[in-house]
Amino acid sequence: MKRVVTIALLFLGVNFCFSQISKYNASKAANTNTIKAENLKNTLQKTIPVLIVDGFSNHDWKQTTAVIKWMLEKTGRFRVDVSTVPLDSTQLVNWKPAFSKYAVVIQNTNNINTPRLRWSAGAERALEQYVNGGGGLYILHSANNAFAQWPEYNKMIGLGWRPSTVGYALEIDSARKINRLPPGEGKGTGHGDRFDALIQILNRHPINQGYPAQWKTAYTEVYHYPRGPAENLTVLSYAYDSSATHKLWPVEWVVKYGKGRVYNSSMGHLWTGEVYPPAYRCVGFQTTVIRATEWLATGKVSYPVPKNFPAKESLSLNKESEFLNSQK
Repeated sequence: MKRVVTIALLFLGVNFCFSQISKYNASKAANTNTIKAENLKNTLQKTIPVLIVDGFSNHDWKQTTAVIKWMLEKTGRFRVDVSTVPLDSTQLVNWKPAFSKYAVVIQNTNNINTPRLRWSAGAERALEQYVNGGGGLYILHSANNAFAQWPEYNKMIGLGWRPSTVGYALEIDSARKINRLPPGEGKGTGHGDRFDALIQILNRHPINQGYPAQWKTAYTEVYHYPRGPAENLTVLSYAYDSSATHKLWPVEWVVKYGKGRVYNSSMGHLWTGEVYPPAYRCVGFQTTVIRATEWLATGKVSYPVPKNFPAKESLSLNKESEFLNSQK
């Protein structure tokens, strides 16, 4: 009888131990899940929310969006959404992205060849209010060709692709002085063939802090006679146009619009038929996209300048496969 009682007690003890272990494991799993959820929440809170607006352009806007989204998100510092402008007129009337949810809006639409394509009136007003209220706006390459008849857009971008009769053109002379050419003086905006351009820093800024004074970017377009209101504008860099005018022209500039910040650059050409071209594989371009987006969001830059940043004499290109593999 004593032996039976002993075995029964032992059995109960083992069951109790297993029960406690199960409770411990369940509790541990729950705690782990809670920690993971908290970590995810903290990560999302720390990442910068970015919205890319696309939908029409004479460039490959779909691939441009995909590359820029990948470029930003792979840093772990950004989470990127995309809003595509609907071409259907009924849908367009109701299209009005919630810009206020984002720290930065990247503008990737261009209607230079199709002026009938526009944002909705509500979306235009919403963007004006967003930037004026403190939002960040990135004008990506040919986005500065767009919306010539939108007065506030012209103010936001500072300079763009405009005819010779519209706005001031900014030219850099050999003494690194900016000359303002009034409407009617000089030509309309254009560019020559693409080439490996030497980017030269004109004004130090959080975006280019730590960059060499001169660095080479791959197979890019240097816009000549970029024109616009050119108000509240600071030119960050310029390049010598060796393919057309043989003069010096701005490549990057920032604009203060109300309480908001705008970054505008002619870098970032991606034409139909190209796949992740050298202009986008350029380490200098990628670094600048990341740092400019961070600055637009926060007014500061913490993303480091990589050791393989291009130099005056040499390009630095990432492997073509890195983006292509990420899309499989």
